[in-house]
Amino acid sequence: MYKFIFRRFIQSIGVLLAVSLIIFAMLQLTGDPIELMLGEEGTQQDEIRLRKALGLDKPIPLQYGLFLKNAFQGNLGISYHHGVPAMELVLERVPATLELVGFSMLFAILISIPLGVYAASKRGKFRDRAILSCSLIGISAPPFWVGIVCILFFSVALGWLPTSGRGGFEHLILPAGSLALYRIALFIRLIRSGMLDVLNQEYILTAHSKGLSEKIVFYKHALKNTLIPFITIGGLQMGSLFAGAIVTERIFAWPGMGRLILDSIQKLDYPVVMCWALITACIFIVINLIVDISYSIIDPRIRTN
Repeated sequence: MYKFIFRRFIQSIGVLLAVSLIIFAMLQLTGDPIELMLGEEGTQQDEIRLRKALGLDKPIPLQYGLFLKNAFQGNLGISYHHGVPAMELVLERVPATLELVGFSMLFAILISIPLGVYAASKRGKFRDRAILSCSLIGISAPPFWVGIVCILFFSVALGWLPTSGRGGFEHLILPAGSLALYRIALFIRLIRSGMLDVLNQEYILTAHSKGLSEKIVFYKHALKNTLIPFITIGGLQMGSLFAGAIVTERIFAWPGMGRLILDSIQKLDYPVVMCWALITACIFIVINLIVDISYSIIDPRIRTN
């Protein structure tokens, strides 16, 4: 296990280097931040002075090399528009995004697993078809549209929940719920499909013949064997939530990384975008590592060499 973790750590460094190179190249193609910062009133002398101050007068390969050198020292540059270290600016927003993503995934897991198991236990019956129909709606509805509809209904029409901002638990319900809806629908179908695959296997029939209750058979025996594909998809969805949260944070005025990165991309604030990309890549890597380790915990037959 320790060799596996060390090997993944080495691989992670390569992934981070590749991500930084791709993002750096893409940003270079988007335009010149100096033009946006100076505007139409800036003179040529102002442009030369600002370009030199930001290090943008150097060749592009040298700019990237200096960026990597500073990154390994924990310095990802100064934001062009905020005038503070990019790492400090992004890290201030990370807790809000992690809170939103974490609660979204928690909502999805707590709701989808019981409904998925219940749908499998009622296969072909009206309740099963009703759950599948609702899950189809959840998969088809875009999160940004769900967020807008939730604001109009629960906040504007009924006045039950706040429309925007970050505060108590009531501020989390709408943004986390709108993000979680797609995952709830996806997980319900995944759990139901996995349960149906194992319910007719011999060990399940043996558990039934021993007189065990349906609840014990479903949750202790059958569900356990559906968790590996569930964890795999769940890990990927956990990562995709960070991308989906960008739009949701904008809709609900949630002060997370999403709002910051959208503004930074529009303003070509290279240090902030690069810092966000590397932090997001680190989060993806940690999630994938946790998923791989979870395999061997859930199923002892799985061992990583």
